[in-house]
Amino acid sequence: MTAHDRRLHAFRADLADARLKGQVSAERFVTGRPARITASVADVKKEPRADSGIDTQLIYGDDVLVFDETPGWVWMQCERDGYVGYVAETDIGPREHAPTHRVIAPRSFVYPGADLRFARAGELSMGSLVTVVGHAETRGTRYALLPSGEAVIDSHLAPLDHAAADFVAVAEKLINTPYLWGGVSGFGIDCSGLAQLSLLMAGRKVLRDSDMQAATIGEPVATGADYSGLQRGDLVFWSGHVAIMVDAENIIHASGNTMMVTREPLKDAIERIRPQYGAPSVFRRL
Repeated sequence: MTAHDRRLHAFRADLADARLKGQVSAERFVTGRPARITASVADVKKEPRADSGIDTQLIYGDDVLVFDETPGWVWMQCERDGYVGYVAETDIGPREHAPTHRVIAPRSFVYPGADLRFARAGELSMGSLVTVVGHAETRGTRYALLPSGEAVIDSHLAPLDHAAADFVAVAEKLINTPYLWGGVSGFGIDCSGLAQLSLLMAGRKVLRDSDMQAATIGEPVATGADYSGLQRGDLVFWSGHVAIMVDAENIIHASGNTMMVTREPLKDAIERIRPQYGAPSVFRRL
C-alpha cells in the first residue's frame, strides 16, 4: 500500500474514504456525505474529545465530507484544503443555498435584521461564505440579507469571483489578531493559517500546515548569507513556522513571541528564532 498523510487522507484501521480503496487498508470503505460548516469557527481535532488539541479550524460555509458519526462528533474532510479530523456535530449542517459572497473584513457581525442597533445574532471571520438574497438600507447603512432573514454589513462582503490583488495587504489587515495554535480565522490565527487565509482571499487555495506549504507553494528562492534578493510576497519557512515578506527586509507573521500577528525585521526574527529552531530552511516565491 502507498503511504498517505493522515492529515490529508481519510483512513483509519476500521474505516476509510471510498476513493482510497486499493490504496490503504481498512475494514470498510464509505462514500463521504456532503455537509457544510454552520458555526462561525469549528475546531478540528485529532480525536473526538473536547480536551483533544486543535489541529486546525474550519470557518462558516466550508464544505466537508462526513465519513463517520459518533455521539457528539463527526469525522470529516474539508473540501477546500483536504484536512481530515473530528468536529463537533453541532458545527455542521446540510448544504443549503449555494454561497454567493465571501467575507472580506477581518471580522463582521451578523444581525437579526437590517439594523446595526439590533443585538448581534453571530459573527463571521474573513473568508466565510454566505448566500446573499437581497439588500436593505437603514439610516444610510447598506445590508446584505441572508436566507435566514439575518443581515451582514454589505461592504464587508465581496462576490465569490472577487480576488484581492495583493495577498500581503490582506495579511496586513490582520495585524494584531491574537495568535492561536491551529487558528485560521480573524478571531485567532497561527503562522500557516495566516498564509493560507491571505492567499485564499487572493484567489489561491493552498494546503494548511507549514510543512505542506513549504513543499508545494511556488518555487524556491536562493538568497545570500545576508538574505538579499527577497521581495514582497515571498514566503520564509523555518521548521514549523512561516512568515510573509512585506518588503525586502520586513516580515509579517503570526508570532508566538508577541502572541499576535506582527510585523518585524526579518533579521531580528531570524536571530530570535535561531536558538530554538535554527535558520530558515527555505524561501519560496509564488
